[in-house]
Amino acid sequence: MESKIDEVYMKRALELALRGRGRVSPNPLVGAVIVKDGEIVGEGYHQEYGGLHAERNAIASSKVNLEGATMYVSLEPCCHYGKTPPCTEKIIESGIKKVVVGSRDPNPKVYGKGCKILRENGIDVVEDFMREECDSINKVFFKYIKNKEPYILMKYAMTLDGKIATYSGKSKWITGEKSRARVHLDRHIYSAIMVGVNTIIADDPMLNSRLEEIKNLILESDFEKYGIVKNGDFYETKKVTRIICDTNLRTPLNSKVVETAKEYKTIIATASKNFLKIKKYLDKGCQVIVQENTNKIKLKELIKTLGEMNIDSIIIEGGASLNWSAFEEGIVDDLQSYIAGKIFGGENAKSPISGLGVESPNKAFNLNLKSISQYDGDILIESEVIPCLQE
Repeated sequence: MESKIDEVYMKRALELALRGRGRVSPNPLVGAVIVKDGEIVGEGYHQEYGGLHAERNAIASSKVNLEGATMYVSLEPCCHYGKTPPCTEKIIESGIKKVVVGSRDPNPKVYGKGCKILRENGIDVVEDFMREECDSINKVFFKYIKNKEPYILMKYAMTLDGKIATYSGKSKWITGEKSRARVHLDRHIYSAIMVGVNTIIADDPMLNSRLEEIKNLILESDFEKYGIVKNGDFYETKKVTRIICDTNLRTPLNSKVVETAKEYKTIIATASKNFLKIKKYLDKGCQVIVQENTNKIKLKELIKTLGEMNIDSIIIEGGASLNWSAFEEGIVDDLQSYIAGKIFGGENAKSPISGLGVESPNKAFNLNLKSISQYDGDILIESEVIPCLQE
């Protein structure tokens, strides 16, 4: 099939799908375009969790008779009753005669069944069109629906000589405003931010997405691409869950994350059994996850617990120790390395990842380079972690 005009329509469906970022979790991002007589006559995307799916929104947007039309949709149409009725049902009713599908839905309730139902009702179905591009926007959903585990992005900023702080421990600011603005955009599209307790003690961060602070640094088109809705003069800010890995419950009760725990969901993961201490955090509005039979937090076990709490994606913004633990336990999917054009030097200045490290180069954690971007004087390298059997 792969004609240029078909690619144009599917690319448009992908553009639409991205508008749902940060608002449809744990559902997938989906966009749909309806074409009749060579013209787009309907468009839609999944706008919010629990809301109508892309296909139904596209059909509802059309003002013409859809008999004989073609729909381009980035993900296989659903065929089961969930929070909304099946999209296959609406497509069949509409008179659409051809559906071009990008990704197959890995949800066992849908997988292959949506396309099968459409075919059984006389609709021509083309599958796997621009499959790679369509799959790429839903890597979070695909991992979560298959494994019930959150997708993990690790992010850190360092100098050109590989330091995340000076020898005295100071780190504000390594990168410039535009890099930090990008961080807030990414926080908006992930469900949670994870840090270690040392980050809380050292920096006392809020760990939220502050879109109002960065709106003058970002293009209008980027806001749309990140699914950010403008409400009057303000951009709606998603309340991201904060997760603190705190083995011995050292998080200060007067820290910003604890003081705002009733406004922003805040989870403290600990190995401490000091229930008097735990109660103090609970009284502040925090949730506390206590891991049994351990004297340190087991991250693999923790992310399974977080997945059961409907957290489908996490950005790790920790220090060197948490970063090493995350790699050591094999939970990292993607890596963002911000590199500033600065030199800190210092034998005792920390690098992004500490721990014991690997014994030899052939045991390194290997990465697949995905992209390189520039934000003024900073470079962002985005990589995918290649799964390996380190243990």
